[in-house]
Amino acid sequence: MNRQAQAAVLFLVGGAMLHAGTTSLYLRYVKAGLQPLLLAAGAVLIVAALATVWYELRRPRPVRRLRDGGEPHDTVLGDPDGGPDDGRGDGHGDGHDHGHGEGPGSGHGHGHREPRISWLLVLPLFALILVAPPALGSYSALRAGTALQPPLASPALPSGDPVPLSLVDYAGRAAYGHGHSLGHRKVEITGFVALDHGGTPYLVRMALNCCAADAQPVKVGLSGKLPPVLQPDSWLQVTGTFSARRTKDPVNGGIIPFLDVIEAKPVPTPKDPYDESWNQ
Repeated sequence: MNRQAQAAVLFLVGGAMLHAGTTSLYLRYVKAGLQPLLLAAGAVLIVAALATVWYELRRPRPVRRLRDGGEPHDTVLGDPDGGPDDGRGDGHGDGHDHGHGEGPGSGHGHGHREPRISWLLVLPLFALILVAPPALGSYSALRAGTALQPPLASPALPSGDPVPLSLVDYAGRAAYGHGHSLGHRKVEITGFVALDHGGTPYLVRMALNCCAADAQPVKVGLSGKLPPVLQPDSWLQVTGTFSARRTKDPVNGGIIPFLDVIEAKPVPTPKDPYDESWNQ
């Protein structure tokens, strides 16, 4: 790629980052708190692209002139005498040819051309612009162990019936607090459905450290009044009460608590499908 092509790719990448950062698309890749850094990175890439174009436009451009023997050679605009008798381009001086070799096999006077296959590097860029990847779902959740960690604290539940909680909050209270902070209160959690090989249903949220590449699942088993048909990756808002039932994750042996379901209803996929509360 020449510099103009490099500048174009930089500009497109920066534009794609700004587009993702100003819409909800970036939430498919990174956590919400990284939005300012994403926007700043996109702006820097666009400035770098524009600076590259400006630099290229200000560079002296080569023009074709005729050598005394009638053979074309390159000189640079702004050189009043075309560089005569300096031994570098007119065949005189020290008798050496410094960059304008004769014939196709000389190997001098021409820059090495990058292989055209390098343009394949642009394909991921168009994939980023044209295709919005889906959030990680049940396939990833069942092949990774639960990321549930002991909560730092379990404050008293707020008022309300049912009490809206994040899935990670409920799982931490149920698994490590043995439900003491939950009591017999009704709670409401939201997640997507995953079914293991035995058909056991789980409600799952993928937890992030920084980006989708390090997302790990937090799983809550479901028992009680379940819908007759559960589709993997469908999103449910579940109302229920604490259940003392628990199991071990077959992948890493982590604790998977259960929720005794009273009501479950389908909901649209949330704007931010990932849960960031587990490491806060």
